[in-house]
Amino acid sequence: MPKLILIFPCMLLLFMPWAATMEVSNIKIDVVDADRSVESRRLIDKIAASEYFILKDVNCSPSKAMQDVGYGKADIILEIPDGYGEKIVMGECPQLQISANAVDGMKGSLGASYLTSIISGYDSGMSVIYKYNPYLDYKKYMIPALMAMIVVLICGFMPCLNIVSEKEVGTIEQMNVSPVSRVVFTVSKLLPYWIIGVIVITIGVVIAKLVYDMSPVGNLLNIYIASIIFIMVMSGMGLVISNYSATMQQSMFVMFFFILVLVLMSGLFTPVSSMPKWAQLLTYLNPFRYYMEMMRMVYLKGTELVFMWKHILVLIGFAICFYAWAVLSYRKVE
Repeated sequence: MPKLILIFPCMLLLFMPWAATMEVSNIKIDVVDADRSVESRRLIDKIAASEYFILKDVNCSPSKAMQDVGYGKADIILEIPDGYGEKIVMGECPQLQISANAVDGMKGSLGASYLTSIISGYDSGMSVIYKYNPYLDYKKYMIPALMAMIVVLICGFMPCLNIVSEKEVGTIEQMNVSPVSRVVFTVSKLLPYWIIGVIVITIGVVIAKLVYDMSPVGNLLNIYIASIIFIMVMSGMGLVISNYSATMQQSMFVMFFFILVLVLMSGLFTPVSSMPKWAQLLTYLNPFRYYMEMMRMVYLKGTELVFMWKHILVLIGFAICFYAWAVLSYRKVE
């Protein structure tokens, strides 16, 4: 188990940022250029220079381009009408047609969005400046969230197996007849996982710096303060589930259910604002949402603790509730 605790965060942070990405690249595009002007050529060159697109065919016919999409040789078709260059020179806004293959919805929608952004910037001379993550590097966005997810998995699953494992081997009876109070017993059970959680976060911070050259813009102490409070939340939740479970298998399945809900409803992969209204309201009951937001705010924006007081208070509330629940749900023979 100690080896797993050390290896798991390393493997997750080394491989997941490259796999768990919403960026789309290598989008194959056919261009139907009916204008063949200097302006259309410049637009095509600008698209070809983008890291997202691979220019497969230029000046092909609409039927040939559609055939390429059908055979999977192209993902998007851009049709430049005759007179495009003349309208650009006159200061008008010519209309272009983008046809995206939506069999892969993610690739089609994001590819069309990337292409629209390039065309809009070319036509208007508009430039966009992104704050906090200027190059839109998805790894910088995901690494703080993955560090938070590691805490959820390790500090959630391990405590949930604690009490129930002692029930299975029979040592819980010796605990029940001991003079130790329920409060002291619960704290003693949770203390090792608080230490493990701090070690895991430290491993994550070191890997983020050494492998991805990513350091928190804000104070590193804020990361540890938020992490310690959240570790108390997850370890308390795991101990509550362990108290109510009869077997380790039951405890694992119940914890897996809750962790799955916590991760999917946290905004880890999709923004909370994109969820239905009822789902957005439910996310306020998700402690993982607050912790992950704090990790991203400190790492990317450098937010100080004083501006995250609402998140801190909510997590402290969750920690108190789960700890009290863990104490009350442990049935000890007095």
